[in-house]
Amino acid sequence: MATVGDLKAVVKDTLEKRGVMGQLKARVRAEVFEALDDRSEPKPVLSPENLLINELIREYLAFNKYSYTSSVLTAETGLSEVPLDRSFLTKELNVVEDLNSQSVPILYGIVAHFLKEHEDGPCQKVEKVSTENHTFRNIPRGRNTKDTHSGPVQLTQTSTEDWHQRRHR
Repeated sequence: MATVGDLKAVVKDTLEKRGVMGQLKARVRAEVFEALDDRSEPKPVLSPENLLINELIREYLAFNKYSYTSSVLTAETGLSEVPLDRSFLTKELNVVEDLNSQSVPILYGIVAHFLKEHEDGPCQKVEKVSTENHTFRNIPRGRNTKDTHSGPVQLTQTSTEDWHQRRHR
């Protein structure tokens, strides 16, 4: 006769094999967060940079079907339930896409772009920027000096095809 411990182990193993265990854990976390969330407490005002970053993360989470994580992000940050339009994000971030790159999150293309740029030469210098008086449109994007601009980030099939291959494995 099986013990309670044996039964628990079999159920846990079955749920893990079916890919349900992670979803259940995420759902429980989201429900606990929702129950503990104090809706009377105002959410912080997001800077333009934080809003764009959160939207990029939300798009990434949606693409990967991390819906519970996305719901926690939305609740915790005070993001609107309706995501910003992708064309608005690409315009604000000075991103140029091709048809293939439009099928993956912008964040994938940005990471792929900078990984390729890193292979082609020295790393881009990252400037410490105060978010109080800046938006993404006027943050210097030069490789090694503040006055040069590398131009728009080109998200092309080359920069996103690895993401497609990984996604469909």
